Amino acid sequence: MSIPLPQLINAGAVSWTGALPAQVDAIVAQTSAQLIRFNQTSEDAARRTLLAHLLNAPLPATSAINPPFQTDFGPHTFIGEHVFINRDCFFVDLGGITIEDHVLLGPRVMLISVGHNEDPAFRRDLVLKSVRIKKGAWLGANVTVNPGVTIGENAIVGSGAVVTHDVPANTVVAGVPAKIIRPIRQN
Repeated sequence: MSIPLPQLINAGAVSWTGALPAQVDAIVAQTSAQLIRFNQTSEDAARRTLLAHLLNAPLPATSAINPPFQTDFGPHTFIGEHVFINRDCFFVDLGGITIEDHVLLGPRVMLISVGHNEDPAFRRDLVLKSVRIKKGAWLGANVTVNPGVTIGENAIVGSGAVVTHDVPANTVVAGVPAKIIRPIRQN
């Protein structure tokens, strides 16, 4: 699949006009069909082949995505080594999502890299800000990460948190909106 939109990753404000909506819609339709097959396939090799097409890159052999999995776009998600993505996760990746090595995502984590313009006259326009989950981070069940947020290395995000700002490395955050609770304990 040829991806005509790589310049959109972390592009900031993007006008939802011209050929762009049709280009994005075509990729979204193809992604939706691939997701149906992925989520209904039990054989690991077949799932990995489908993910390679969906993400426009192979999933590392040391990483796993448990179905069901959802993404609205697909090719703007980058997944490192030794990553575990649990069931029912949803990625909105047009603005770019990077998941570094050794990351754990609990069930129903949502990573959102797309917002909309606050001005009602331009509300259909997109505001694209990439999400980055740094090495060794752990996001608990039902966490939502908003556009433009970086989760720091080895950070823990407590279940149900809504992360609206960057999370420092080696900290535990929780709540709505997520706030720093304490530093990581090390034995």
